[in-house]
Amino acid sequence: MLIGLLAAIHVATIVLWIGGVGFVTIIIFPLIGRMSNSFEAVMLFQGVEHRFAKHARLYVALTGITGFALLYLTGLQSLLFTVKGLGITLMFIAWFFYLLVLIFEKRIFKKLFGAPEKFEAKKVFAILSIFHWFVLGLSMLAVFVGVWWAHTGGI
Repeated sequence: MLIGLLAAIHVATIVLWIGGVGFVTIIIFPLIGRMSNSFEAVMLFQGVEHRFAKHARLYVALTGITGFALLYLTGLQSLLFTVKGLGITLMFIAWFFYLLVLIFEKRIFKKLFGAPEKFEAKKVFAILSIFHWFVLGLSMLAVFVGVWWAHTGGI
């Protein structure tokens, strides 16, 4: 019963987390890209980013806690970084990547947005958009491979 509850929490937080990343990538960045006023674009981005970042931290934490608990309780931790454990390894890599981004988020944004006199909104948002498409692709690959792995004898 505990494994089922942990798995449900794990998947639910991933749905919210990756769904949020997808929404920002597919809806918000194209919307920002069509805005002609740089200040309004930055304000929209900051509003969405600050709101979602709080949720993302919670989702990443819950995903990590439940994921590691599931590995321990099922005895599958030995499969990490092995060919047989490709699914969980890819899920771990995607999770760890997000964790690093969240840890270094302030430094990343400081570097991207830089000094106000040198700020080029279109360039910054183009970089962020490309980054988000990469992250969304990595996330969807992890979900796809993880589900495939779990349903083809991985667990």
